[in-house]
This record gives sequence, structure tokens and C-alpha cells, in this order.
Amino acid sequence: MHNKFMLNEKINEALVSVLPITGIVLLLCFTIAPIPSSMLVSFAIGAVMLVLGMAFFTLGADTAMTPIGNKVGAYMTKSRKLWVILFVSFVLGVMITVSEPDLQVLANQVPTIPNGVLIMAVALGVGIFLVMAMVRILIGISLSYLLIGFYGIVFILATMVPKDFWAVAFDSGGVTTGPMTVPFIMALGVGVSSIRSDRHAGNDSFGLVALCSIGPVLAVLILGLMYPAKGTYVPVEIPQVDDSRGLGFLFIHGLPEYMKEVAVALLPIVAFFFLFNAFVIKLEKKPLRRIGFGLGYTYIGLVLFLTGVNVGFMPVGNYIGKIIGGLSYNWILIPIAMIIGYFIVAAEPAVHVLNKQVEEMTAGSIPERAMHLSLSIGVAISLALAMIRVLTGVSIMYMLIPGYLVALALTIFAPKIFTSIAFDSGGVASGPMTATFLLPFAMGACEAIGGLERIVTDAFGVVAMVAMMPLIIIQILGVVYRFRSRREEEIRQRIQARIDVYTDEDIIEL
Repeated sequence: MHNKFMLNEKINEALVSVLPITGIVLLLCFTIAPIPSSMLVSFAIGAVMLVLGMAFFTLGADTAMTPIGNKVGAYMTKSRKLWVILFVSFVLGVMITVSEPDLQVLANQVPTIPNGVLIMAVALGVGIFLVMAMVRILIGISLSYLLIGFYGIVFILATMVPKDFWAVAFDSGGVTTGPMTVPFIMALGVGVSSIRSDRHAGNDSFGLVALCSIGPVLAVLILGLMYPAKGTYVPVEIPQVDDSRGLGFLFIHGLPEYMKEVAVALLPIVAFFFLFNAFVIKLEKKPLRRIGFGLGYTYIGLVLFLTGVNVGFMPVGNYIGKIIGGLSYNWILIPIAMIIGYFIVAAEPAVHVLNKQVEEMTAGSIPERAMHLSLSIGVAISLALAMIRVLTGVSIMYMLIPGYLVALALTIFAPKIFTSIAFDSGGVASGPMTATFLLPFAMGACEAIGGLERIVTDAFGVVAMVAMMPLIIIQILGVVYRFRSRREEEIRQRIQARIDVYTDEDIIEL
């Protein structure tokens, strides 16, 4: 009964998240970007699957992924053995990244590097940087110093790599922090940070996602030195369906494929946890059963989500982008992308996990509503910049370098907690909806405007732009928060000073 109530609640949350973006797409379909009727029905079915998938996934994240991360983190804390913490962190980082559905989507669209090579390189990058993140938590190293140092290395290395790899590398950093990674890694950070007793320990539990986003960027740039040849991009396939039976076959054919893909992705994590439980933590039957059901919800949710997004959303995104890109007034891509970006953040499953955990960890001082608004504004601006790139062909580095310089400069002025949350939010905002709707949307527009040869350099990078802007927006929110806090403290001190000048007799007389 409790799970049924929670599922209904999650479905309502998913509806609120998905309906705005669905409404925008339908409005475009009935006005400036008409699409075939079969594709419209496919999109509607995909939207329903998306709502159900998000509901089951978020329920699974609450009942399984977060508790598993907490249990593993708590064990590592109790062991107080550095090698245990670092080894388990590395193994989990690699396994979770291989399981990340967003990475699979991106790898299938990158023509330059073999899929398996790209996925394993990115997974190793996440594993190594998760180890570094754990060391940072244990020692208490400032996140700002690490971010400035590692992003400096990233941009220096980028000068040695062919420009075809720039956008793909930064996109890789965004897609690795998706619905599988975020709940697990953030829960792991909370568990490990409890080993410290100082007042900054809770703040340092954030920042893991931020550091884990850098590893994939470096990994792909290094691969760029090994695979310098330019590949041929294969555009998104637009399905042709003649009747309702053919439409049904699209979903029936796609469902087993994603059932297998998600099963393979989840298997390492499930196996790791049950072995870990059998030999180490040894949970009782009731909590173990609860986690088992949670893993089942996670599986169902991801299967429905990926099927709905890939079969229903991706082709429609590409098709609409191609139509609008071919218009004489294709500048309209910019405001349309901004509106889509503002609402699409709400449809990212991992965003809900982050916003909820931020509100809990900050005891409500950073409310979920403020986080959501900040992310929505940041993503809207980033998609406007991405569409400017599609229209003009300007190099992504002309946007990334100034953007990251501003973001890194803000780390000096913003409170540490806001810096950690900002760099975590960048990776989280660029989830499966970005990779499977906005990236094909940009590809379709780019193909219509400049042909297939421009896609790798100008369409890729949408995920990177989405990952960058929240770093700036949320840290600006932090600077405003610090300014307001200081002003309130000054007012409080002035009032206190005036009260202090009165004697007890004065107060009695008054």
C-alpha cells in the first residue's frame, strides 16, 4: 500500500515535469513544423512511457539506489581503511558508468571512436576521478583548487587534439552523470563525508559529480590523440510506418532491445551489492527485500524511459529540427530552444534526486524551487548559445573557454556549498532528455543548414553547453545569497547595538 501511494505520487510528479515539453512539441507540430501522423502518435505513446518510466525510476532511486550508496558509503566509513575506500570507489565508478544509458546513446552517435573503446575509456575516467573525489572529502581539499587545476589541464590538452573531438569530449562529461550515476555517487559522498567531524564535512559531500564529469572529458581528449581520423556521421533514422500495426511493431521491436540493454547495465551493480551484502553488511530480510523491489522499479523505469525516449522522442526531435532549420526564418531556433530548455530540465530524472538531496543537506536554506528555477534559466541560456553555434558554425571553444573562466572565477566569491552544488548541477542537468531529444534536434537543424559534415563539430556540444551554464547561474545565486546574508547580519548587529545602549531601567521605563 505504501509503495502504491508513492508510485501515484511519483506519477503526478512526472506528469508535471513532462506535460510542458510535450505541449511545446505538439504546438510546433501543429504550426511551423508539421510531422507525419504516425510520428505524432509515436511521440504521444513515447510521452506516456516517459511519464511511467520516470515514476518507476524515481521510486527505484528512493528505495534502492540511494540506500545502496548509503550502505556502501557507511561501510567504507566504518572500515576507516584508505585502500578499501579508494578501491571500492574505483570499481563502483567504472561499473556505474558502463551502466549509464546516456553514455550508450552518445557512443552510438559518435563516428570517430569505436563504441566499446569510448565507453570503457569514459568509465575509467569516472573511476579515477571518483577516487580523487573521495580523497578530497577525506582530506578536506578545496574543490575550487581542483576544478581550476583540472580544467586548466583539459583546455591545454584540447589544443593538441583535432577539433572534431572538442564537442564530443565535453558532451561525454555531461552524459556520464545521468539517472544511474547521480543517486549512487551522491549517496556515496554523504556516507563517506560522515567520517569527518568538522563543520565543513557536509558541504564537502557535494562536488563528487563535478569531479566525475572531468574524467570523461580528459579520457576522450586522450582518445583523440589515438584516433585522429575523422569518421562518417550516420544521421538519425526516421521510421516510416504505414499503419497502426507498423507503429506498434516499432515499440514491440524496441522494448526487448532496451530490456536487454538495461539488464546488462544493471547486472554489475546488482551483483556487486548482493555479494557485498552477503559477505560484509548482511542486511536483514525486510530491508534487503525493499532494496530488491527498488532495483525492480529502477529496471522497469529505465526500460520504459529509454524505449519511450528513443522510439518516440528522438526521431521527432531530429525531424522537427530539420524542418525548422530549413525555414527562411531559421533564427527562430534560438527562442524555441530556450523555451524547450527551460522546461526540459524538469523532465530529467537525476535533477529531482539532486534538488531533493540539496534541500535536505542544506536544511532548507537552498529550497528545491530555487534550484529548479536556477537550472531552468541556465539550460535555456545554454541552448540559445548552442543554436547560435548551429546557425553560425562558431567554434565551441569560443563559448566554453569564456564560460568556464567565468565559472572558475566565481568559485573565489561564491560560498563553497554553492560551488560544489553548481558543478554537480551542470552534469546532472545534461541527462537523457538532452542526449535523446535536444541533441537530435540540433543535429536535424544542423543537417538542414550546413549538411552532414558540420554535425560533428557544430551539433555535438549541446550537452556540453547545457552542462556549463548552471555552473555560472547557481554560483551567481550563491554570491547573491552571501550578500543578502551579510546584509541581514549587519542589520541584526545594528539593532542589537541599539538595544545594548539601553539600561535595564530604561527598558522598564519604556
